[in-house]
Amino acid sequence: MAMPPEPAREWHHAGGTLTLGEPVLIGVINVTPDSFSPASRALDADAALALADRLLAGGATVLDVGGESTRPGAVPLDAAEERARVVPVVRALAARHPALPISVDTVHAATARAALEAG
Repeated sequence: MAMPPEPAREWHHAGGTLTLGEPVLIGVINVTPDSFSPASRALDADAALALADRLLAGGATVLDVGGESTRPGAVPLDAAEERARVVPVVRALAARHPALPISVDTVHAATARAALEAG
């Protein structure tokens, strides 16, 4: 007896629905001066928008924004500093690309909440 097909998995977001039946390319924007990945660094909203444009042109369908470096030896941030880095970038990305899924890499509930409110 054949197995029934697996149901489609979907990610519902403010701009629509992303079907996850195939690989998805996620572009990373690190709003951190000390990120271990220099090519992903963008220290303000304008730089983040420019990087986002390059990532999207390269095939990204989701953007992930991080405000706290996780490289070895990085100094942890409090939620307020992380929000100050992340929220303006999320707001700018959501304004330019309203249908684009944006994720935020954080361990702080307050940052996640503020990012949701920003777009």
